[in-house]
Amino acid sequence: MMRSGKGSDNEIGNGILETINSAVLSCERDNDLGKMWKEPIIEIISANNEELKKLKEIVHDKHCLPGDILSDAKSIISFFIPFHDSIPDSNIDGLMASKEWAITYVKTNELIKLIGDKIEVFMDKYGYKTGKIPATHNYNEEDLISNWSHRHIAYMCGMGTFGRNNMLITKNGCCGRLGSIVINYEFAEYKSKAKNNEMCLSKSGKVCDICRGKCMVNAYEDNVFNRFKCHAQCKKNSKYHEKLGIADVCGKCLVGLPCSTRAPL
Repeated sequence: MMRSGKGSDNEIGNGILETINSAVLSCERDNDLGKMWKEPIIEIISANNEELKKLKEIVHDKHCLPGDILSDAKSIISFFIPFHDSIPDSNIDGLMASKEWAITYVKTNELIKLIGDKIEVFMDKYGYKTGKIPATHNYNEEDLISNWSHRHIAYMCGMGTFGRNNMLITKNGCCGRLGSIVINYEFAEYKSKAKNNEMCLSKSGKVCDICRGKCMVNAYEDNVFNRFKCHAQCKKNSKYHEKLGIADVCGKCLVGLPCSTRAPL
């Protein structure tokens, strides 16, 4: 396969992996909470994968495709940064998000930006381009729908399945943050991914549905997710934790669950 830049699949793939892992380690050394994250999960999918076109049906008709982020997109790097177990444990009690949860949310958003910047520098050394997407706040204020869903990209990559709380359950649970980056490097081969095995207990026919009952504002009333109620509660948390940064987060429906920090199935 002819490429315009340098580097082999092994060089590029290992370099991406090392770049993400080193960014996590460097950020962890520069915080006051100690251990914040577990080892990231990283998957790569072809930007030309036909499944990606379904994003306009599944998420929203205005959802971007890889070519909208980078005109000559070839691959998408999807990654999940799981929170250390102590972070979700801190957020189980109380009406508002814990200080530890809020700090980790802010710091992880900063980390995701850092990862994007570092991958951009890394890919540039080989003559390739990068299309970066913000970790959050890339949604329309009127309908609160994102134009790029990191969760659905991760799902398309085979990283996990959606729980009843609409969060993606990975092999390290659902407590963490997702990011994705588009690059114009095309790998000779993409890992063959089997169909996602169901990870949600409730969706697999077992008794659970704990996550929805944990919502502080009953945003899952009548089995329909009310994103406006959820968003309003996140804004309350942002005001409550305003000294920590933009912590418009809640996370109560993610913690104290069989799938918080691991796959229950």
